[in-house]
Amino acid sequence: MKVLVTGASGFVGGHLIEELLARGHRVVGGVRKTSEFDNLKLLDVELRVMELTDPESLSEATRGVESIVHLAAYYTFHGKKEMYQQVNVGGTRLLLEAAFRNSVRRFIYCSSTEAIGAVRNPPGDETSSPNPEYDYGKSKLKAEQIVREYGSKGMSWTIIRPSGIYGPRNVNDVSFWTIISFAKGDLLTKFVVGSGNNLIQFAHVKDVIQGFVLALENEDVAKNQVYIISEGRSYTYNELYKMLAGICGRAPPKVHVPAIIAKLMIAPVEALNRITLRENFMWHVSTVNSVSTDRFYSVEKAKHELHFSPRYDLKTGLTETVAWYRANGFL
Repeated sequence: MKVLVTGASGFVGGHLIEELLARGHRVVGGVRKTSEFDNLKLLDVELRVMELTDPESLSEATRGVESIVHLAAYYTFHGKKEMYQQVNVGGTRLLLEAAFRNSVRRFIYCSSTEAIGAVRNPPGDETSSPNPEYDYGKSKLKAEQIVREYGSKGMSWTIIRPSGIYGPRNVNDVSFWTIISFAKGDLLTKFVVGSGNNLIQFAHVKDVIQGFVLALENEDVAKNQVYIISEGRSYTYNELYKMLAGICGRAPPKVHVPAIIAKLMIAPVEALNRITLRENFMWHVSTVNSVSTDRFYSVEKAKHELHFSPRYDLKTGLTETVAWYRANGFL
């Protein structure tokens, strides 16, 4: 099968392309002109320059392919509102329009469990009422609806909602900042917000790739379906910090701080970072809200219909990831 992977130069894109090639698929890598894609040049991949805001480039990128896995996105939790609309929502529509005109029959969209948001009665699932907290999650939810619209035009679609992707080669996102901040003994990792018993869920990149490949290669089952892809269980923040402490060789935090106090501590640093154009997911008042709610989602639908089977437990995956960060100078 000839597959276009958008966001090919990214963390998930690189891992997915390697797996698709190993399974005998022909791969077209959609990259931006400004992307760093030297690693892709070492692979048997046809590279096509595309911009989600440029219809002409999308028309060329989608020409002659059978399926698209759309990973490219404006991925940040504290970005510019207009960019979420322009890239994640509008860009997805433009890509679908180009794909439809070029008779692409299959479209797999990378959404996020952030399209659901926090769950009041965990675990959430594909039928949970969405209540995204961040503009990123809201834009993913809007893009999902656009994907569904093209199903009525005859295009086969599947929506994949991964949660908390982590693993080797992952930098500058939520999982990265959580691990790096803790390993370096950042101030915010010396205490726990609230009870520490709220739930968080992560997915190793290899398990996420498994989900995409299963959806791609099992169209009869996955056609016009939504799947959550993650590890099969959640962890409390207390469990996460204890696990990271053991891996990083430091003591877990024992001091618990009320959410309001944590926000008062974080607010001035967040303001300074905004002025100095520094970004660290940990230093945002909204992060306090995130760690004070539950983000745990069921993967039973993917297990039952796609025979998805997570291979990484969090301890194994974090141990591997921390080792990669150390080997590559991040720690």
